[in-house]
Amino acid sequence: MEIDHGCDYDWEKEVEEFEKTKAGVKGLVDSGITKVPKFFIHTAERLINRGSTRDGLQVQIPVIDFQGIERGAIGGWRLSMRFCNGCYIESTRRFHEQPKEAKMDLYSSDGRRNVRFYTINGNFRKSDVASWRDAFSCTFMDGVVDPEVIPPVCRNEISDYMKYMIDLRDVLSELLSEALGLGRDFLQQIECMKSEYLTCLYYPACPEPDKTSGTVKHSDPTILTVLVQDDCGGLQIHYDNNWVDVPPIPGALIANVGDLLQLITNDKFKSVEHRVLARSTGTRISAACFFYPSSHRMLKPYGPIKELMSEDNPAIYREVSYIEFVTHYQKNVRESHSASALSHFKKGC
Repeated sequence: MEIDHGCDYDWEKEVEEFEKTKAGVKGLVDSGITKVPKFFIHTAERLINRGSTRDGLQVQIPVIDFQGIERGAIGGWRLSMRFCNGCYIESTRRFHEQPKEAKMDLYSSDGRRNVRFYTINGNFRKSDVASWRDAFSCTFMDGVVDPEVIPPVCRNEISDYMKYMIDLRDVLSELLSEALGLGRDFLQQIECMKSEYLTCLYYPACPEPDKTSGTVKHSDPTILTVLVQDDCGGLQIHYDNNWVDVPPIPGALIANVGDLLQLITNDKFKSVEHRVLARSTGTRISAACFFYPSSHRMLKPYGPIKELMSEDNPAIYREVSYIEFVTHYQKNVRESHSASALSHFKKGC
């Protein structure tokens, strides 16, 4: 649904002028604006149920302690990870709070760039609404990126953080494989969690938070997302037809199942729809690490795992390559503000 901004409103001009500044949302806030630009404003239908958990609904977000996981010196790893989380949040803040001149060369909406700074991601149409946040992203294809292309202001912290993320990836891959009853190495063998996309997010205070969103509702088209957040809050998940706050826990990481993992496990694991609210005060900082297949598996088909199929549990989805899956998501789901790409790949659709 296209938003009616009025016949005198020049949508293309406002977006073009914003992008030319290469300063992002923080640049708008620093300029002292008191009104949100119209291309950030949602329709009333998209802003319903902005509040937290409704009265009487008790929701406990599961918390998993890695204390008992037998993987080397796990205690030391947990302590190091906790320290790394704090350092990484601060390095994210340092990057985004630099003068705009230090970030402008990295500003781009082109997702093909391995390292970039952006507000608008990819193609942007009149039916789209921008999120009230800035992002700095690095693509680690097959777990590798040239550290020299990462800005010095956060280079060491990102490099250290990704070492822990790759270690965590291997731990989670083993745990998920065992939970499926397939043996520890199964998900590693099919290489569905071999590349990473890291996004460092900065959500400035908004002068009109009830008109926009920090991040619109969505589920991730990847295998798994691991998120670290500061103590500001604002993240919500969709549960039982209600939006539920995800309270920050010091030292904790949030793990979200992605759509592709739901597909290959035939709904054994289900992806989670989530969003981030805009806020009138304070700055929210978070970082999301998205796990997806290795480079040489991008065009190869993934389908429901045969070992999980039976006469009573037939395949729900057809086989699809990750490239086809994420392309459909970008063209038909993200831009239409639908929750998931999965329905398109159900058998018979």
